[in-house]
Amino acid sequence: MKYIVETVKSVKEAVADLSEAIKKNGYGVLGVHDMKETIEKKGVAFGPECQLIELCNPYIAKQVLEGDMSVSMALPCRISVYREGNTTKIGTLKPTLLLAALSNVEKIQTSAKEVEQAMIKIIDDAK
Repeated sequence: MKYIVETVKSVKEAVADLSEAIKKNGYGVLGVHDMKETIEKKGVAFGPECQLIELCNPYIAKQVLEGDMSVSMALPCRISVYREGNTTKIGTLKPTLLLAALSNVEKIQTSAKEVEQAMIKIIDDAK
């Protein structure tokens, strides 16, 4: 269900490189959420770095939503960059498995496969 790779980069470096790889692969960055900062702003101590990048390809999102609007609950796609011990990891949930659990519309499965291939390439390009 997950695709996770390790990198020698810091979280900050990996996020910057992912942002470039996302654009290079025809997707857009919708937002970057610093989970450590967000949790600590709520008064809760949190140690490890974790940033979530939301990304989208509007043409594919349109196809998916036209096929089954309820899968909007799984959008946009996310890539997580986090520290686990002394290692930086980059990962995502595989769209093919995630959307298969939500819809059996064939068009959605085709789009999910395309998105998954792109997300794996984006992650591999940035690691």
